[in-house]
Amino acid sequence: MTTPGELERTLRAELRGGVDFGAAARALMTMDASNYRRVPVGVVAPRDADDVAAALRVCAAAGVPVVPRGGGTSIAGQATGTGVVLDLTRHLNALVRVDPAARLAVVQPGLVLDRLRDAVRPYGLTFGPDPSTHSRCTLGGMIGNNACGAHSVAWGTTADNVAELAVTAYGGAAHRIGTGWSGAPRGLRELVEGNLALLRTGMAGGFSRRISGYGGLDALLPERGVQLARAFCGSEGTLGVVTEAVVRLVELPPAPALAVLGYGDESAAADAAAGLLAYRPLTVEGMARDLVRGAAGLPRGGAWLFVETRDEGAARELVRGADALDAVVVADRAAQRALWRIREDAAGTATRLPGGDMAWPGWEDCAVPPARLGAYLREFRALLARHGLRGSPYGHFGEGCVHVRIDFDLVSPQGVARFRAFSSDMADLVVSHGGSLSGEHGDGQARAELLPRMYGAEVVRLFGAYKDVWDPAGGMNPGMLVRPHRLDENLRFAALPDSAFAAEVARCVGVAKCRSADAGGAGVMCPSYRVTGEERHSTRGRARLLHEMLAGEVVRDGWRSPEVAEALDLCLGCKGCLSDCPVGVDMASYKAEFLHRHWAGRIRPLAHYTLGGLPAWLRLIARLRGAGAANALARRIHVPGLTRERSLPELSRAPFTRTHRRTTRGAGRGPGPGPGPGPAPLAVTLWPDTFTEYLAPEAGHAAVRVLEAAGLTVGLPAGRVCCGLTYLSTGRLDRAREVLRRTLAAVGPDPGPVVVLEPSCAAALRTDLPALLPDDPRAEGLAAAVRTFAEALAQYAPHWRPPRLDRPVTGQTHCHQHAVLGDAADRLLRERAGLTGELSGGCCGLAGNFGFEPGHHEVSVACAQEQLLPSLRAAPPDAVVQADGFSCRTQIAQLGGVRARHLAELLADGLDGGRGEPGGRGPV
Repeated sequence: MTTPGELERTLRAELRGGVDFGAAARALMTMDASNYRRVPVGVVAPRDADDVAAALRVCAAAGVPVVPRGGGTSIAGQATGTGVVLDLTRHLNALVRVDPAARLAVVQPGLVLDRLRDAVRPYGLTFGPDPSTHSRCTLGGMIGNNACGAHSVAWGTTADNVAELAVTAYGGAAHRIGTGWSGAPRGLRELVEGNLALLRTGMAGGFSRRISGYGGLDALLPERGVQLARAFCGSEGTLGVVTEAVVRLVELPPAPALAVLGYGDESAAADAAAGLLAYRPLTVEGMARDLVRGAAGLPRGGAWLFVETRDEGAARELVRGADALDAVVVADRAAQRALWRIREDAAGTATRLPGGDMAWPGWEDCAVPPARLGAYLREFRALLARHGLRGSPYGHFGEGCVHVRIDFDLVSPQGVARFRAFSSDMADLVVSHGGSLSGEHGDGQARAELLPRMYGAEVVRLFGAYKDVWDPAGGMNPGMLVRPHRLDENLRFAALPDSAFAAEVARCVGVAKCRSADAGGAGVMCPSYRVTGEERHSTRGRARLLHEMLAGEVVRDGWRSPEVAEALDLCLGCKGCLSDCPVGVDMASYKAEFLHRHWAGRIRPLAHYTLGGLPAWLRLIARLRGAGAANALARRIHVPGLTRERSLPELSRAPFTRTHRRTTRGAGRGPGPGPGPGPAPLAVTLWPDTFTEYLAPEAGHAAVRVLEAAGLTVGLPAGRVCCGLTYLSTGRLDRAREVLRRTLAAVGPDPGPVVVLEPSCAAALRTDLPALLPDDPRAEGLAAAVRTFAEALAQYAPHWRPPRLDRPVTGQTHCHQHAVLGDAADRLLRERAGLTGELSGGCCGLAGNFGFEPGHHEVSVACAQEQLLPSLRAAPPDAVVQADGFSCRTQIAQLGGVRARHLAELLADGLDGGRGEPGGRGPV
């Protein structure tokens, strides 16, 4: 029998692409976006079709199964397996060519859908199927699952849009299939011709979302034109590996409009959906209040239909004909995107039920004929209640396809038994309405066991014979669709210990928004993945490695694991995942916990003592009045433990608190506009964070001037305070708790409003403080008292008029501001001050200690190059540069040659009658 080592050596000798049988590579592929987990023997990233053939030939000779994998967003377990996983995203990801006149594109299987759509948009074309994972799912995965998406009412499923496929079978044989018998494997024609009656009767009554099983097998009937490529779609990697596809493109409407229709409840919306199809909409999407949870911009109602039309006129005609409680028509594209984002994030937000409980896939996408949807949903809700379960249905109401995450207990034996019993009852309910167990995502392991209930034993036997013609050795993705594993086997939760940290890690459901290839926009997650493109540097990849570390089967060194340490090393701690991940994974906190345990009882890296202890070091230097000497020394020597590729920021000659009274005495309200009418002056406490105190006191002095000009009385904490951020980011959690307890004692039980200028410190106080000291009521009190500079002005000086600067603005929104604090107050304040334009999204790349640590400089610079530096280059010459985070200002100065300033500084300039100092522009 071939050993894993022998197999790895043979594959390395035969392939030009990557071959990795290491623990980290295997751990990253144990799960997809489903409830299931299987440990592969190794991972291969083929460079081309020849590599795919070689891998399939070698694996067949060794008797090792193969699982093709794209973006890993499959929800039924079909992208996991125990053999060799073919990662088709690394190299086989090209758009080979586009023929706009013929409306065709030739693609490789690892091409992300949005890359195809972006490439053909200039021709006024698009690829019709568009699942909500369009920013990271691949064309090969879409073909494997016969993916659909919101626009399938107009443009059909993936199978409807595939013309030809190049397929390599287990063993290495190549097939080119389209329409007709050319390229078919030996015996397929005879199988079909011997089962014509069964194909015509056993698969009769189909509708557009009949995706389950080999649902397209009847496309091989002579009267349907023997559509080999169509029949192959939806085979979930069980027949062969697609190495190239010719896909059809459709015309993109130049000015689509979105009609959002409000209904009293979900049933009313479901009953109405089928009636809207006569208006030939592009989409008919539905969701209810229990999923939306306060999203803005929706009309009155308890449930909504999102109906896209080709133009605004069609949308208004549809609204007039719809029997809706309320409606709104949206023609503006930005406003449409904001509303669609609610729908696209539903796969993640549906995972978090009201109250914080988690819900899981498993019965994610059943479908019934659209006219049956209302009745089906009513019975579905009753079935949930009967089993004591909860879930929030949503999805493609115009095609009768419903997505739902359910709060299954997939850990205890009783919970797993309930999961199985519910699944059985659910299958019977779907079949009773003439539906399909899968309407979009495939059956995988989650539903394949129940296919006989839908098709009957004879058709399922035919499915087995179809697979055997393509894959006689049974090496392609065994256990899926044909001769499947039980639906309650291989559950991913079974491997985890019972702990709070394990429950946090299990939150990652694998929808992989962190793998999005989108550039631009306000999002942050995941900066290091966007630079390296490696799964281990995505939020999902890191969560998977932590999962496997806790499971102990693949990653066996526990908290001392070098694989996990290496993956987390490039996590910037930006907290972008906390807001941008649909399920709120907080990798920065997970990293802190890992580092805390990883280095327990050991000497840490020097950076953990230098940068990690920055508040103590800077306080000592200030006490010795040694800032000048420290600056001179830093210019001459390399500080051990830090990168040689960066210069250290200069320390201020005097700390902010030392000069506070002298600088602000007599400043009063200044010559700028007064506070206007309102309540009596309120006392606020200005937080002297480490950066403002020792490195940028000018921001503190400016804030005092502006706050006083707005009519507020500004004080400082009575004792020494610190948010503990640098200790958190280096995983020194015990030290962070000590610092925070001392801080709480200095602040007291009733701190009043606390204005924090540094976004990272404000975020640490608001979220990390109560998490680290959950039993101290003072922690919640201080967290609730924290306000950003803009929030304080908006809340406590609402009538104050800021000075008019009337300038364009560029710069950076801090990652922690985006993820934890929000920037609505900042936007309003800039608008009132006449600062026009948007700050950059993404991450500056410095991220506190990250950019100063050895080995991080290249990634740090690449993060800045994605959005921040291009935004500075594109800014008007007279633009002021704003960055409230000290790290952001430092990165901008060191890489952009521009002086960025805190918003408080810009407004303070305006108090003197100035219009803000433009950034001094050097080479960017």
